[in-house]
Amino acid sequence: MATVEYKSIAKSFGHVEVMKDISFGIADREFVVLLGPSGCGKTTLLRMTAGLERVTNGDLLIGDRRVNDVHPRDRDIAMVFQNYALYPTMKVFDNIGFSLEVAKVPKAEIRKKVEWAAEILNLTPYLGRYPKELSGGQRQRVAMGRAM
Repeated sequence: MATVEYKSIAKSFGHVEVMKDISFGIADREFVVLLGPSGCGKTTLLRMTAGLERVTNGDLLIGDRRVNDVHPRDRDIAMVFQNYALYPTMKVFDNIGFSLEVAKVPKAEIRKKVEWAAEILNLTPYLGRYPKELSGGQRQRVAMGRAM
């Protein structure tokens, strides 16, 4: 776990400034909710945190490390997208374990972590199924399991 700190964050798309002087911190293990109307920048802020969007100005720190120019895979941040972003040709087990496989985690450890996440999210009976065989809520839990 780590802290996240936003210091005078700004974001522009071309000449259009969409965010200006955003500053706040999130403590280790703190639960935070971003609220606001559609288009106010909630998703953009999360995408910058994950490294999927560049910070135009300011400093984004995870722990004590400035991550503005750190590749997304090196930030140890996971996002659950509204549309689930599951691989339709992979079973639930493989969807949950995909990022671990990409990171070349040993198979035994992948199995252990996938089974742990599936147990917490009540997905154990569905590990052998494909996303199309699941309800929307079950698909969302698979995406959460992958983020875990």
